[in-house]
Amino acid sequence: MNVYIETYGCQMNQADSGIVAKVLKQSGYNLVQSQDDADIILINTCAVRDNAEKRIHNRVHDLQGAKKKKPHLKIGIIGCMAERLKDSLINDDKVDIVCGPDSYRKIDELVKQSGAIDVELSEQETYEDIVPIELESDGISAFISIMRGCENFCTYCVVPYTRGKERSRSPQSIIEQAKKLFEQGYRDITLLGQNVNSYKYNENGKDVRFAELLLRVADINPLLRVRFATSHPKDLSVELVEAIAAKHNICKYIHLPVQSGSDVMLSKMNRKYTSDEYLKKIELIREKIPDCAISTDVIAGFCGESLEDHEKTLEMFKKVKYDSAYMFKYSDRPGTVAHKRFEDNIDEEEKVRRLQQIIDLQRELSLQSNQKDVGKTFEVLVEGESKRDKTKLFGRTSQNKVVIFDKEDNKKGDYIDVKIDSCTSATLFGKKLL
Repeated sequence: MNVYIETYGCQMNQADSGIVAKVLKQSGYNLVQSQDDADIILINTCAVRDNAEKRIHNRVHDLQGAKKKKPHLKIGIIGCMAERLKDSLINDDKVDIVCGPDSYRKIDELVKQSGAIDVELSEQETYEDIVPIELESDGISAFISIMRGCENFCTYCVVPYTRGKERSRSPQSIIEQAKKLFEQGYRDITLLGQNVNSYKYNENGKDVRFAELLLRVADINPLLRVRFATSHPKDLSVELVEAIAAKHNICKYIHLPVQSGSDVMLSKMNRKYTSDEYLKKIELIREKIPDCAISTDVIAGFCGESLEDHEKTLEMFKKVKYDSAYMFKYSDRPGTVAHKRFEDNIDEEEKVRRLQQIIDLQRELSLQSNQKDVGKTFEVLVEGESKRDKTKLFGRTSQNKVVIFDKEDNKKGDYIDVKIDSCTSATLFGKKLL
C-alpha cells in the first residue's frame, strides 16, 4: 500500500513524521510523494494554536472529496492534534486513523483497522532505536529528537497534555544517529526537544546534561554544524553558554522564548522567571558569546494583558534587540490552565493591533541587526539555489541568517566565506571572497 505523509507545524513534527515513515516502510508500505498515488494519507500536525487546527479540519474536509473518487483511501491524523481531539476526529471529521505521538510503533495495526484510535501517552517511549527517514530534507539539514515531552506547564500550552512527561534518549543513540547523517552528507543538525536545556540521561551512574551532549555531538566532526531548539530561559545554564562559545561548529544562535516582557503576564503564564531574570540570561549570552544571534517567541493579548503589560513587552524587545522573532496573538486552547482559570478578555481587533506593533518593531530590529553585518565576512554553509534567482545560491551563517550570493562554481554542502555588501530585514546579500 502507498502512504503519503503531510507535515505541518514545528520541527519536532518533521522529525516525528520521519519516525512514522520508517515504521511503515519496515512494515512493507511504500512512501509516495503525491496524495494522488496514495492509499493512505497521514497528516501530522500540532495543537498549539487554534488556526493550525482549523487548517487541518479544512484539509480533512477537502480530502473527503478525494475519498469519494477513491473509496478505499484512508485518512489519518497523527501527532498532538490526534491526542487532543481523539473521538471528534473519528465522529465529526470522519477520519479513519487517529494516532498520538507515543503510539507510532502501532501505526501499522491502526492502518489495518477502521475508526482506530491510539493516543495513550508513555513515560518511556523515545523511539531511540528508530532512525527516521528524512522526508523533507534538502540533504544538508536534518533534525534529531533528543527528548520527548514537557513538564513546564505554561498555562497557555497544550504540549504537556499531548506529549506527556519529559524523557531523554541515550547520548550514544543520538551520537550514532548524528554520525550516520554526517556520513550521508548532512552538515547541519538541529537537536530537538520541547526544552533541550532540561535534557538529562543517567549514563553509567552519572547524569549527562545537555551541555555535555552538545559538545559530544560537535566533536563528531568540525565540518558538522550543530544547532538546537528550544531553550527554556529558566534552565539556560552557564555551562551550556560556555559550551556554545567553546566550539566553532556549535552555531552561535540561541532561540530563547520570552513570551512577555511583563512580570504580571509571566507569572500568569507560569513561565517561572521574571523579566529581570530573563535579561540576566541575555547578559550572560552577550558576555560569553558576543557574536551570538538571539531570537524569541512572544504572545500578544494573553488573558488580562493590560496596555502597560504590552508596553513592557515592547520595551523588552528594545532592550534585547532580537535578531528575529516568532510572534503570535493568543489563542485559547481547551484543556489548558488558562482556558480553565482565566478569561480570554482581549478582543480580537486589539490582539491584532498589539501583535502588529510587535511585528513592526521587530522588523526594525531585524534590519538594524542585519545592517551591522554589512562589511563583515561570514562562513556560510551552502544549502541550495535561491528560489528567486537560479543564478544565485543561498546558505546560512552560524547565526542562522540567510545569505544570498553568486553561484559560480560553488555547490550545496560547501562552506564558503562571504562578505556582506547589502541587506534587507530578512536577508543578507554578499560576494564570495577570492
